[in-house]
Amino acid sequence: MRILVTGAHGYVGSVVVPFLRHHGHTVHGLDCGYFADDVLYAPADGPYTRADARDEDTWKAINLAHFQGIVHLAALSNDPMGELNEALTYAVNRDCSLDLARRARDAGVERFVFASSCSVYGVGDDAARIETSALSPQTAYARSKIEVELPLLALKSPSFAPCALRFATAFGVSARLRLDIVVNNLVAWAVTQNAIRLDSDGTPWRPLVHVEDMARTILACLEGPTAAISGEVFNVGREDNTLQVRQIAELVAVAVPTARVSIGTKTGADTRSYQVSFQKLRHHLPGLELRWSVAEGIAELASAMRKHGLTQERFEGREFVRLRQLKHLLDTGTIDGELRYG
Repeated sequence: MRILVTGAHGYVGSVVVPFLRHHGHTVHGLDCGYFADDVLYAPADGPYTRADARDEDTWKAINLAHFQGIVHLAALSNDPMGELNEALTYAVNRDCSLDLARRARDAGVERFVFASSCSVYGVGDDAARIETSALSPQTAYARSKIEVELPLLALKSPSFAPCALRFATAFGVSARLRLDIVVNNLVAWAVTQNAIRLDSDGTPWRPLVHVEDMARTILACLEGPTAAISGEVFNVGREDNTLQVRQIAELVAVAVPTARVSIGTKTGADTRSYQVSFQKLRHHLPGLELRWSVAEGIAELASAMRKHGLTQERFEGREFVRLRQLKHLLDTGTIDGELRYG
């Protein structure tokens, strides 16, 4: 297939693009470039267009009719960034996503894979959330994802197969590493400072998914039977990778035994805590196998951070923390208040 991947130079896109290419697909990337130069090691990007998906000129330059599939990863990609400008979060994450989906349908694109998030569940009881469970989004980011799903899936037709993937919290190595997500952050603490620090009591539950398994699921949705994915929303992850934050810290301590664990007593401002069922994904795509455990991903991260020279200075800098990088671009006038390049 010929596939367009938006957000190609993000944390996930930097893994998805080479993964799809490795499996025989022709991939073209699209990215506006906020994080293009923030790399832990040389990325395997392939051909791409540096442009903003919000701009009409982008779609004059890129002929969507050329592609059989679109993987839409581009978004303001975490909760603090979403709260930075709530209206902009909706403009980018919701309005731009639905505009692209309609353009794709009208251009004859066959499949559209949308990156949603398990954060739409927000706060849950002990019961594992399924795709039809009540939603309790805590942030603009999560709300923006919800507001894409139903209109997107309503575009389903015999010739257009959209699906939404509610990914668990990502972890694992990428050329464009993120250190503002829980597993990666705790490993970076351990490797650079021999400390694993939790200000909270670490009791909230987090479903987790390795970034390569995210790519593996996207591939399955592009290649699998149309009837299995069209118009569907899936939770993406493994039940055995659902852990309390303090359990993650303990696994990091096993991988980095010189690091000392410090767990606080506060419940914290982050109210998100939920467990998720991934049964539907297994039922619809029985050939899909998610391969990475959290412990394996932690060991991989620690090894890569050491190999590629992650220092405390880099950890505390802006290149691997999305909000810090965006604020830098704003403060230097590189981008304006609408996050557009001048």
